[in-house]
Amino acid sequence: MSRRVSYALLPVCLLLCLRAVAEPPSSGVTWSSLSPSQQQALGRFESQWSTLPPDRQQALATGAQRWLSMTPQERTDARGRFQAWQQLPPEQRALVRQRFQRFQQLPPQQQQAIRQNFRAFSSLPPAQRAQLRERWLNATPQQRIDMLQRQRAQRLERGGRAPPERAPMRAR
Repeated sequence: MSRRVSYALLPVCLLLCLRAVAEPPSSGVTWSSLSPSQQQALGRFESQWSTLPPDRQQALATGAQRWLSMTPQERTDARGRFQAWQQLPPEQRALVRQRFQRFQQLPPQQQQAIRQNFRAFSSLPPAQRAQLRERWLNATPQQRIDMLQRQRAQRLERGGRAPPERAPMRAR
């Protein structure tokens, strides 16, 4: 997978993975209330735990629990995504964060449509995904609008619902 492809998929993956920690709770978590496995996973935070903001404590506790519930393959995949994130330049990280915030502000129906489209795209064979990605990246803004309109029309012809209208993506 090329670096350009991983950059294109990273925002969506991060959106799905980070959703659980997007809404901070109102109260913190005591170290003693963590399970022994959570304490082990978060061991490097033990000495400073009581000084962490409550929302950070909750996010770490939730993340540790999620980590512990993952299969070995899921952990390997998560490590890879995190390493890819760390290697992004600061400007690219800022862009991903902005996109995540925009996604969070969308109505639930639009969020669901985006998730469905992502799953459909991900289920395509790699060669077809690459072909579609190249076609999109090489298209002019007007061609992109036309592609989206054709997709909506095809979905309606098949009896499905068209995704909500959205502004076209900016060219990079």
